Amino acid sequence: MNRLQLLKVLAPGFLPLLVFIAADALWWTTVGLAVAVASGIVELGVSRVREKSWDRFVLLDTLLITAMGGISLLLANDIFFRLKPAVVELIFCLVLGVSVYTPANVMLAMTRRYLRGMEITAEQARAMTRSMKGLFYLFLAHTALIVYAAFAMSAAAWGFISGGLFYILFAAYFLVEWLGSRRRARGAEAAMAQYAGEEWFDLVDAEGRVTGRAPRSVCHSRPGLLHPVVHLHILDDKDRLFLQKRSPAKEIQPDRWDTAVGGHVLSGETVERALARETAEETGLEGLKAQPLARYVWQSEVESELVFMFAARSRREPRVDPAESSEGRFWKIAKVREAIGKGVLTPNLEFEFPILMQLVFGEKKKQNNEL
Repeated sequence: MNRLQLLKVLAPGFLPLLVFIAADALWWTTVGLAVAVASGIVELGVSRVREKSWDRFVLLDTLLITAMGGISLLLANDIFFRLKPAVVELIFCLVLGVSVYTPANVMLAMTRRYLRGMEITAEQARAMTRSMKGLFYLFLAHTALIVYAAFAMSAAAWGFISGGLFYILFAAYFLVEWLGSRRRARGAEAAMAQYAGEEWFDLVDAEGRVTGRAPRSVCHSRPGLLHPVVHLHILDDKDRLFLQKRSPAKEIQPDRWDTAVGGHVLSGETVERALARETAEETGLEGLKAQPLARYVWQSEVESELVFMFAARSRREPRVDPAESSEGRFWKIAKVREAIGKGVLTPNLEFEFPILMQLVFGEKKKQNNEL
């Protein structure tokens, strides 16, 4: 529920107030209260006929008009009716306060229902929470002003504060938010120009949900920016593992043996598409049936990666890209095991090797024992 939708929801609640102000000026307070209560009931009926269901807010608003207007008529005191808009806004303040300051984000849940299942990213949720915090304090201040006007000001002044001022404040808040969004958009455009020509990666949480995006240079300079990568282990029919030796020009782990395929997932790209692209670029192989093995977070001094680990078999000899690797060849599993801890392999490969042994060779050993 954005600001315009919220305004659309709240607007009908101010109609009886306007009716009361007009009727009070023409026929005095008692008649004004009666006409306002009647207008609320009519408004509820119109909503029921038009929407084919009871609008919950209009129903609540009409019940409050009837209850507080009725009390005002019985006691010949319009103060209860004057407090009615404050009660409505106070309810919204409570909903907003719970949404902003507790884990139970009611407004976010309402928005998800309104959007009918469309995904809301973590960044969008944070932006919505910031917006709701501003609305919370705006409604709270306006509610206090309504209460003051109900007791200490004239009916006309109270009517303006309860109705007209609300729209003015809401419009001003919306204008400030819009100007802020324009300023942020210009900043984003400037950032895009600054990093023109760079690859952009999605920023994700540990579950792989997208929370934002950033250029390669930023991702590789701030270890807290988690972004997805793919690793593929390629085995031949003799159970040998293909490794590539990283180029001496590499900034990270130069001259060490690494997985057959390792690369970043570009912004907006699926993990599967990135795996196919990186495999073709780094080995020249296409159409491999990759088996997903694991997903884990890997942190180094320069970056944080969410690694999607795969394995595949190939009867064809992979070729290495000279720009990325100085050489590549198949290793016997025993030779890989001997090289662990001797500074020959990358730490990433040494971490993944036991996983590969358990999930690929452990499963094969179990099948052989059953035969």
